[in-house]
Amino acid sequence: MQAAEPVKLELNVRSAILMEEKTGQIIYENNADAVYPPASMSKMMTEYLVMEAVKNGKISWEDTVTVDKEASEVIGSRVFLAENEKHTVKELFMAMAIGSANDASIALAKFLEPSQEDFAEKMNEKARELGLSSEAHFINATGLSRADMGKYAPKGIEGETVLSARDVATLALRVLQDHPEMLEVSKIPSFKFRERDKDPVVNINWMLEGNKSITNFKRYAYDGLDGLKTGHTNEAGYCFAGTAERNGLRFVSVVMGTSSEGKRFDETRKLLDYGFNNYEVKTLVAAGASVSTMPEVPILKGVHTSVPVVTEKALDFVVKKGTTAEVTFEPAAGDESARTAPLAKGAVVGKAKVSYNGMTQEVNLIAAEDAEKGSWLRLMFRGIKDFFVGLMGS
Repeated sequence: MQAAEPVKLELNVRSAILMEEKTGQIIYENNADAVYPPASMSKMMTEYLVMEAVKNGKISWEDTVTVDKEASEVIGSRVFLAENEKHTVKELFMAMAIGSANDASIALAKFLEPSQEDFAEKMNEKARELGLSSEAHFINATGLSRADMGKYAPKGIEGETVLSARDVATLALRVLQDHPEMLEVSKIPSFKFRERDKDPVVNINWMLEGNKSITNFKRYAYDGLDGLKTGHTNEAGYCFAGTAERNGLRFVSVVMGTSSEGKRFDETRKLLDYGFNNYEVKTLVAAGASVSTMPEVPILKGVHTSVPVVTEKALDFVVKKGTTAEVTFEPAAGDESARTAPLAKGAVVGKAKVSYNGMTQEVNLIAAEDAEKGSWLRLMFRGIKDFFVGLMGS
């Protein structure tokens, strides 16, 4: 990912970042690689692992989870689960994703692994797999500090849970890309956890578009915003990983260490407004486009020694509105053994790196026409010719 263009947004935060979801382009960043306690934003990793387990068939949404003593005794945001209380995976997931319930998070973590410490090890393994920084570190399923965990603090894992704003954005991006169903839950303003409960579980994300009619939240409601995760502890301050989509353009924003509950949403609005007001997604490379710097690639054993190529698919980039965007092409490593005739039109025969404003994507180059295999006689005379050309050159 390229560095964002320098811009001053006057944010009152420890750190922040704005990323476009489809391409992963960084639009804005401020102190984005410094690690801080993320509080409940770290629950996005718990959510990721639960959804992955469901997708892989390890568990199902309808499985019953029995709450243990540790989950029932946790502090902070919770749905007040009692020891031995039973709920489905789906019910607990909604309590975690909507109400940021620590007790539901622990119950799910210990349903997947023998202990919360074992689950934290899985979180750290997944962090490396998803491309989070080497400093990204988890010690539990909730984002609580070691002190807040009390007697349940892990003995085999050192340190505290820490993430950078870039780590949080990367994690949020992978949640959206790998488990887009997450948005169907994160956009829910409130829900009834138990039938007997007097009050519903209210989503702590005041910026949800669905809050436009809620008196207490409507000043924060933001068009197109449907996720993702808030966080707060004394150490972390007030944090928020948000995402919003308008006209096919989706941004992921992260603010860390703001001074109040409402301030994290005010600062997020500045980030998202900057993105939507100044950027758009443009197709800079069309599918089936020829590349001026590499209009053809060499092939072996063909009637001709090369075949014209075009791009296999279109490539989108995020560009500033009103700018003329040009891309550059260069060859990328590919399987040259695939360039042996006969080749059918559409066969992948190479790759190109396409760059715009420091952001690089790869695209397959495909044969623009059939390439027939040359006869043995043609290939023999070509071989003789190449031999003498090489001899004369040497």
